[in-house]
Amino acid sequence: MTSFDTAKPPVSVAAPVFPLARRLTPALFAATMFLSALHSVGRPVSELMSKEKLDAIIKRTREGGAEIVGLLKTGSAFYAPSASAVAMVESIHKNEKQVMPCAVLCEGEYGLKNVVVGVPVKIGRGGAEQILEYELTSDERAALETSANAVRELCRTVDRLMT
Repeated sequence: MTSFDTAKPPVSVAAPVFPLARRLTPALFAATMFLSALHSVGRPVSELMSKEKLDAIIKRTREGGAEIVGLLKTGSAFYAPSASAVAMVESIHKNEKQVMPCAVLCEGEYGLKNVVVGVPVKIGRGGAEQILEYELTSDERAALETSANAVRELCRTVDRLMT
C-alpha cells in the first residue's frame, strides 16, 4: 500500500512500476503531478528512489495507455477508464472514503476557481465528498496551473465553436 502521508487517508497507486499497490485505482496522476506528496512505508518516495528512477516511473505512467494499446491493439482503450470507474463506484457503494484523482470543479482549492481539473478527492457515499489539498512544490503548482489553463483554453475554444 502506498499513501500520500501516513497521517492522511491511503491512496493506492495504479501502475506496473508500483508493485506495492494492492489493487488498481485511478491514482496515476498522484505519481506524476503531486510526486512530493507521495509516500511509501511512511517515507517520501524521493528518499527511496533516485530522481532518474522516479522520472522513469513518471514517463512510464504517462505513456502506460499507449503501451497497453500497443500490446493489445484494438479494443484496449477501455481498460484504465473502466477500472477507474469500478474503483469509484465501489468506493461510493461501500462508503470507503478512498482518495482518488478526479476531475472536479475547483472553487478556490489549490488557488483555482471555476475550472474542472484533476485533483485528489475523497470518494464516499456522497460521491466526491472532499477535495484534499496537499502542499505542492513550485514545479507541481506550475504544472497544475498549466493544466488548468489548458482546460480553460479548451472551454473557450468550444464556446467559440458553439456560437
